[in-house]
Amino acid sequence: MPTILDPIQIGELTLPNRVLMAPMTRLRATVDNVPTPMMTEYYTQRASAGLIIAEATPISPGALGYAQVPGIWSGAQVQAWRSITTSVHSHDGRIYLQLWHVGRISDPIFLNGELPVAPSAIAAAGHVSLVRPQKAFVTPRALETHEVHEVIEEFRLAAQNAERAGFDGVEIHGATGYLLDQFLESGTNVRTDEFGGSVENRARLLLEVADACVSVFGAGRVAMRISPRADRHDMSDASPAETFSYVAREAGKRNLAYLHAREYRADDSLGPRLKQEFGGIYVANESFTFASANESLAKGEADAVSFGRLFIANPELPRSFAEGIDLDQPDPTTFYAHGPEGYVDKVVR
Repeated sequence: MPTILDPIQIGELTLPNRVLMAPMTRLRATVDNVPTPMMTEYYTQRASAGLIIAEATPISPGALGYAQVPGIWSGAQVQAWRSITTSVHSHDGRIYLQLWHVGRISDPIFLNGELPVAPSAIAAAGHVSLVRPQKAFVTPRALETHEVHEVIEEFRLAAQNAERAGFDGVEIHGATGYLLDQFLESGTNVRTDEFGGSVENRARLLLEVADACVSVFGAGRVAMRISPRADRHDMSDASPAETFSYVAREAGKRNLAYLHAREYRADDSLGPRLKQEFGGIYVANESFTFASANESLAKGEADAVSFGRLFIANPELPRSFAEGIDLDQPDPTTFYAHGPEGYVDKVVR
């Protein structure tokens, strides 16, 4: 029975272990959304991960919803990311880029005064992330049908830029209440065109984005992230099991490198069903420990596990697991800061 320290073939990559680094927004880019040398150090320190899934990265200026996140739409961004991928590869690492559009989880302050876009004009409950004083989410503008097709093309161009930047592949961010998830789930999508109504129509954008990325990288270097619990950013779906099973089956038909699900383990988890429907490499995520990750693999619930917070505080997490080293705990006050503290201030052997 494999453990998370055993190698695995995922798509076209052979990974030395199954301890993946989850994508995490850290806000260490410039105010113009260009990756920084500090980010190079951060990712290089974590090159021992089976696979680094780099932080969610907006595909265009209109996809932004946070300050100082790195983008992937300009030449300067591509060049800066290439410094990161080159360094990670020189340390025997592997790195995917997660492609992102936040949709309604934004605000005009990030969009030159324009409204955020979404499948339907339904505002999210809550407040704009990290903005102080607190500011309620605005009602977004529903995308016109032709604009949805333009979003697909933006993802394709972002994938091309990721390839130019030297990434080993891309992960499509279809999770946690951002644009592709907003189209997928019935609580945020009341459209009546080809992108709304039935589960097939609601999943169309996510799957056509996958096809666009496959046209660039090939299926063995494209992955998808989903969140079947719909527990972030005021999401809901009338039939999560039906919706996410359909996505898993369709992703499987495309032979994507892996399906990555943010879903904590519980009696009502959809993960085992989704893994079966997908039929390929299934990566579990959310609140796993070394023990629970190995238990999940032993039970056949997952093939690999991604870790977020533990990688923040323990850059060489696979070695820490292997040697039984006591793990450091991260400091949440440094998660979304802009300096080195809590980011690159750990000693790495």
